[in-house]
Amino acid sequence: MGEMPMRHLITHMPQETKARPFDAEQAEIAPGFAHENLEGQIPSLATDDEIRDALEKAFDYRGDVTITRKDGSAVEGYLFDRRSNGKTLSDCFVRLFPKDRDEKISISYAEISRLVFSGKDTAAGKSFETWVKKYREKKAAGEKNIQLEPEKLE
Repeated sequence: MGEMPMRHLITHMPQETKARPFDAEQAEIAPGFAHENLEGQIPSLATDDEIRDALEKAFDYRGDVTITRKDGSAVEGYLFDRRSNGKTLSDCFVRLFPKDRDEKISISYAEISRLVFSGKDTAAGKSFETWVKKYREKKAAGEKNIQLEPEKLE
């Protein structure tokens, strides 16, 4: 079987799938996922279920958390991974990037005595709905060439 000429491999996309400029006025606003405002909160860790629930929220949190171990040591950092499907708390752990050093550490759920949502929630107020609202406010104020710039990093 010979090689197929290149012209047979090219397929043309239907017109409706080609890129178009985004029009915020025509955007469909669908309800998004509501994030709890956890910044500054200290959840109860009295039961296994409360520990699992709190650490699941910490995994979804977009800021730093402070974990205090049962031995009294504490670490603040970004929780980036967890293994939460173990039978016991000893079989589950979180992994985080400590704020003050360049490494990854693991902490067993069974070692955790306290959890604080200590860092700023970096995604708070940055939903698509918020973006469209700001866009419309600027447009209503008569601004032209509207661009929403990202916040400066701290």
